[in-house]
Amino acid sequence: MNTFNKSMIAALVIGATTSMSAQASSWENESKDAWIDGKAETVLLMNTNLNNFDINTDVTNGKVVLTGKVDSELDKELAEELVLSLDGVSSVDNKLTVIKNMKAKKMKADKADSTESDLTDAKISTVITTRYLFNSEVGGTDIDVDTDNGVVTLKGTVESDAEKQLAISIAENAEDVRKVIDELTIVAE
Repeated sequence: MNTFNKSMIAALVIGATTSMSAQASSWENESKDAWIDGKAETVLLMNTNLNNFDINTDVTNGKVVLTGKVDSELDKELAEELVLSLDGVSSVDNKLTVIKNMKAKKMKADKADSTESDLTDAKISTVITTRYLFNSEVGGTDIDVDTDNGVVTLKGTVESDAEKQLAISIAENAEDVRKVIDELTIVAE
């Protein structure tokens, strides 16, 4: 009888531990998703090119689903790129709907091309700056990112050659970047 009681207690303890472990794992995933959702909402809110109030984010297991309305394909791509650059995001399902702006339809083709180029440059600068701010190895507030026709110029200060190389690499790997001009200065603190 004594062995039976010990076996029952052991089985109950193992069952309770397994159940608590599964609950803890579920809680951790939900917390991580909530953290990612908060970061996604913040990065979209901080971007002056997007109307964050028309964009919704839902996160499940690191996958972000974007829903809502944006004014252009460029805004749709910008929102996706901003969210995709966040730590912890495994993928983005971009279900944003592009609402054609009546003003944009009336613009002449050459002005539209110029505007699109300016918006692409703004997107590039925003994406790179955001990646710097969310990367703990790069002092994002000390680096100025300027983009003109896909050519990115980096100005400011960094603390080491490694930080400088990482900043350049992040800029080079951003979408639509044709060239990176390095004007960063290493200043050891």
